[in-house]
Amino acid sequence: MNSSLSRFGVPETLTDLPADIRDTILAVQEKAGFVPNVFLMLAHRPDEFRAFFAYHDALMEREADTLTKAEKEMIVVATSARNRCLYCVVAHGALVRIYSKDPLLADQVAINHRTTPISERHRVMLDFALHCGLDVGELTDDWEARLAAVGFTRDDIWDIGAITAFFGLSNRLVTLTGTPPNPEFYMLGRVPRDKR
Repeated sequence: MNSSLSRFGVPETLTDLPADIRDTILAVQEKAGFVPNVFLMLAHRPDEFRAFFAYHDALMEREADTLTKAEKEMIVVATSARNRCLYCVVAHGALVRIYSKDPLLADQVAINHRTTPISERHRVMLDFALHCGLDVGELTDDWEARLAAVGFTRDDIWDIGAITAFFGLSNRLVTLTGTPPNPEFYMLGRVPRDKR
């Protein structure tokens, strides 16, 4: 077992995995060019792998959505930074850079979204995400009014809270297992493709 990817070990080879999980990992490898370490770490428990990625995809890949992919990933980066989860800050920071086409945004959001040059909509979104992730997370009338004032619907509010909660789970699992971010994530989206 490769103990450098998880204190609990990862499969020796992809052929050791159930076919559906192997196919999922191979599809991600085809798209990304590498296998994100979190996939191998979670493959340690096949039923939990399936449940984790089913919920991940329901939240993050849903087609009919008003939150953009960049906004969702900003939520992940801001809350993961407060949870001190290097894996999620690095991996999802890469996605913020790619989706926003801004090579500086992810690092700024990770350090302090309140001093980052973002819209009031995004500032309120991230304030609420941190409220959900670090405080009790209650949706009060005041919070709902603040979020509605910058254009968020009740479905959006649910999504902000659910993404925060889901990645709180992810942050804790990655920290528990000691899973490091793949080196490939660090440079993704920092330099435009035509400048490499």
